Amino acid sequence: MKKKITKRILILIIAVIMITLAGCQSKGPVGKTSTKINVGYLRVPNDEMVAKTTGIFDKYFTEKGIECNFIVFDSGVDANKALASGDIDFATMGDTNGIIAFSRGLDVELVWIHEVLGKIEALAVKNDSNISRAADLKGKVIATPFASTSHYSLLNYLKDEGIQDEVQLMDMQTSDIVAAWERGDIQAAYTWQPTLGQLLKNGTVLVSSEEMANKGYVTANVCLVRKAFSDQNPELVADFIKCLSEGGDAYRSNPQQSAAAVAKELGISTEEALAQMEGSKWLTPEAELSSEYMGTPGSPGAFAKIMKDTADFLQTQKSIDVVPSQGEFDQFINSEYLELSLKK
Repeated sequence: MKKKITKRILILIIAVIMITLAGCQSKGPVGKTSTKINVGYLRVPNDEMVAKTTGIFDKYFTEKGIECNFIVFDSGVDANKALASGDIDFATMGDTNGIIAFSRGLDVELVWIHEVLGKIEALAVKNDSNISRAADLKGKVIATPFASTSHYSLLNYLKDEGIQDEVQLMDMQTSDIVAAWERGDIQAAYTWQPTLGQLLKNGTVLVSSEEMANKGYVTANVCLVRKAFSDQNPELVADFIKCLSEGGDAYRSNPQQSAAAVAKELGISTEEALAQMEGSKWLTPEAELSSEYMGTPGSPGAFAKIMKDTADFLQTQKSIDVVPSQGEFDQFINSEYLELSLKK
């Protein structure tokens, strides 16, 4: 009798374990044979947008029975929340939000630099605001999405001009910035395209991220992936990077055609899209792997140092509490999947 009871208990235990494991697998990272990957993206004219609008993702995923579920985020703040909860596998965001994610313990890694920001991001001032130089900003309200690359560039601009304590900064999402601008609630805003383009219809650029980069304040949009996903699906990550790489190639080979595809998605003209795309530096895979940017496995590039310096600044602004070490940033930037993508 005891043997029968023991056997039944053993069977029940095995059944419970199998059900638990099945539940964990359904909530875990997507496998190679999975039918869906979740991608958090920004509505900006970059390599990812080109790949999305020209069928490149379809070639690598949809045609193989893998659905790419694209979820738009207005900034990296919400994208980081989605990464933390496991709701998305990949996320595009400014490098400042990537630093915040890493510093707060999110188990993520940086696998691609979408573009180095230039004229695509800038501080715009209203034409009727009587603002023509930094000193004219004193006493003014300036809007920007906090913890973004725009915020980082703006803070450094104000610091360099010695007026950081003489302006009022307001944390706004890009859509809210346009509405506040049109209402007359703000006279200046540091933001990115395509929002920037809407402000410049009756405004001018006081300083751009290209000028700030020339002063040493380099910013970029980057791609993060959950390590729980990348560890289990290295081939999928490599395929994803291949899509981004081909998106960049498509733009370089036919800018007009790529701009037309992006323009339709963003609801702007082809000319506007092309101007915005030309406002940032798009990197080839070879440039990504150079010592100037990501570097190669075991030989970190300069971008890791840029991120560490940016993190130090963000800590002085109380945007983050803990600054990872340089060695940790070197590990955070993982070029293995990029190298794998080049072998495909």
